[in-house]
Amino acid sequence: MPDETDTKPPAITPARAVIALCLVAPFVAMLWVSSYAKVDPAFIGIPFFYWYQMAWVLISTALTMTAYKLWQRDQRARKGGASA
Repeated sequence: MPDETDTKPPAITPARAVIALCLVAPFVAMLWVSSYAKVDPAFIGIPFFYWYQMAWVLISTALTMTAYKLWQRDQRARKGGASA
C-alpha cells in the first residue's frame, strides 16, 4: 500500500500552464501573418510589418525568461524546496 507522503504532484499545474502560454504566444503571434501584414501604423517611419516583428523579439525574450524562472521555481518546489 503506497504511503501518502509518496504521492507525486500533478503533471499539469497552473505554473506549467503559464509556462506553456509564455512559450507558445510568440509562435502564434508570428505565424498569424495576416494580423500584421500591413504598412500602417508606421512607427518613426518604419512600416508596421517590420516594427511589429522587432517588438516580438523583445517580448519573446521577456516571455522566455519568465518561463525559465517559473520552471526553476516549479522544479525547486517539486524537490522539496532545495536550493538550485
